[in-house]
Amino acid sequence: MQANGAGQGQESSELSCLNSAQNGESSSAGGTHSNGLLSSTDNGNNVGTSNGSSAGPGTGTSATSTASSSEVGSLKKKKRLSQAEEDVIRLIGQHLHGLGLNQTVDLLMQESGCRLEHPSATKFRNHVMEGEWDKAENDLNELRALMHSPNAIVRMKFLLLQQKYLEYLEDGKVLEALQVLRGELTPLKYNTDRIHVLSGYLMCSHAEDLRAKAEWEGKGTASRCRLLDKLQTYLPPSVMLPPRRLQTLLRQAVELQRDRCLYHNTKLDNNLDSVSLLLDHVCSRKQFPCYTQQILTEHCNEVWFCKFSNDGTKLATGSKDTTVIIWQVDPSHQLKLLRTLEGHAYGVSYLAWSPDDTNLIACGPDDCSELWLWNVQTGELRTKMSQSHEDSLTSVAWNPDGKRFVTGGQRGQFYQCDLDGNLLDSWEGVRVQCLWCLSDGRTVLASDTHQRIRGYNFEDLTDRNIVQEDHPIMSFTVSKNGRLALLNVATQGVHLWDLQDRVLVRKYQGVTQGFYTIHSCFGGHNEDFIASGSEDHKVYIWHRRGELPIAELTGHTRTVNCVSWNPAIPGLMASASDDGTVRVWGPAPFLDTQEADGLNENCCNMDS
Repeated sequence: MQANGAGQGQESSELSCLNSAQNGESSSAGGTHSNGLLSSTDNGNNVGTSNGSSAGPGTGTSATSTASSSEVGSLKKKKRLSQAEEDVIRLIGQHLHGLGLNQTVDLLMQESGCRLEHPSATKFRNHVMEGEWDKAENDLNELRALMHSPNAIVRMKFLLLQQKYLEYLEDGKVLEALQVLRGELTPLKYNTDRIHVLSGYLMCSHAEDLRAKAEWEGKGTASRCRLLDKLQTYLPPSVMLPPRRLQTLLRQAVELQRDRCLYHNTKLDNNLDSVSLLLDHVCSRKQFPCYTQQILTEHCNEVWFCKFSNDGTKLATGSKDTTVIIWQVDPSHQLKLLRTLEGHAYGVSYLAWSPDDTNLIACGPDDCSELWLWNVQTGELRTKMSQSHEDSLTSVAWNPDGKRFVTGGQRGQFYQCDLDGNLLDSWEGVRVQCLWCLSDGRTVLASDTHQRIRGYNFEDLTDRNIVQEDHPIMSFTVSKNGRLALLNVATQGVHLWDLQDRVLVRKYQGVTQGFYTIHSCFGGHNEDFIASGSEDHKVYIWHRRGELPIAELTGHTRTVNCVSWNPAIPGLMASASDDGTVRVWGPAPFLDTQEADGLNENCCNMDS
């Protein structure tokens, strides 16, 4: 990467690559290398030149002189390294130094004519690691001219003195520590709150108590390395490289490849040891939930809704056949019928699991005035609620406390109730299409017949407009973090809204959406994906950041009313259809390693 402008002017020549003769000189005495870094091993001998001849004194024979002249001449003929090439050499040198390969670093710097870091930075690093605090403080004066913000010197000095103070305390030198606190730290007039905290450490009875309260590793290499990492942030990279810079760049590259991978659906592991740096990151479509694993045919009429429990161990399906079926997800991700809940005369068009998954609420279509609250564990009906035969209770949402819920419908009912069905609050004149309770426990989102989503607060009886569409909002769902809302909009399809900024983020293409109520969902690891049913009998899947579908799943023979993605198993999804079936989707079956290698497809950039 390009240098960020530090050290320009008089020091620019110092920061540029040096010629081979300059690099042949030792930068400091006693255990340091020609690259300027403190050695972690005994490397007292001079490093040989690139042609293998000795570079030590007393070897000035005629042959050596001739070879040296030839070598210097060849170096002069070499093209000057670009800034990017210098940066790469410095990054490699830093990484090799971290591995303890100091002689290799010396040779690399000599042969390339580069310097790993500024001599003043090297001296500063060595003094910090050796605990020579007075010398390190003096080094700051030399570094001041190389810094973007000279005011940062005060912060760096504070960090140095803090380490000095803690090491005195750990060694039992209370008077010396007190002198640092009063005579050096306090006069800086910087971060007085921290100084008060530091003064409290004087009361620590022993070193273990000090380390625990200060959350500090103690005197030694570990704490001083951590200190150097903090100090480096105030220095330009042309003076001192950020710590472990090459590893950071490689990790960012791996993360970027994963972000651009259309089918990546597993937890991100930031450990570079878990991936190969020799190959680009690739996820096959075969590993994605695009394949029918099961077809559940126990319902005998249209299936209007399906929803996995919050812990992912169960699936509830509701049908026009007046039943709710609870399915158990076994360890092999197969679904088995657990129990059937019967008696919903109008059919079941909406289901909502309680936050702890012990209860399930079932709602019916527009002409249904009843709401059923079931105990899932026992199969018993806990509450059957109906305020009036004129009501239409078609949607429901649980409060995060699990003790209340809100329900409503298009005939103007909007209630908040307890688990026994007792009415706690009501909001008049709101024709509700769909509901959602936010995690704050106070705000209820409701889509209505005015093509909008409004936020309602039952505590202070305030409401506000959040989303306004140009067409009816048939249903919506909200991401786990409460930031994004996914809307199924009549004749338009699936829209993604940012609830905080109140802006339309994206319109997803491909789905066929008329005036049927279709329920879409977020899903996959980190909710990176979006899935929706469609009136063309398909299930569509998009990556959240791309408008075009990455998968179109076929198999249903009528409208797909609802899709639910398992929140605990990223590779498991269910869809409910008017064809009377529930399809369970997962990765391709019987995919062994060799077949996976043959089927892997390069992941595309979603922007292309």
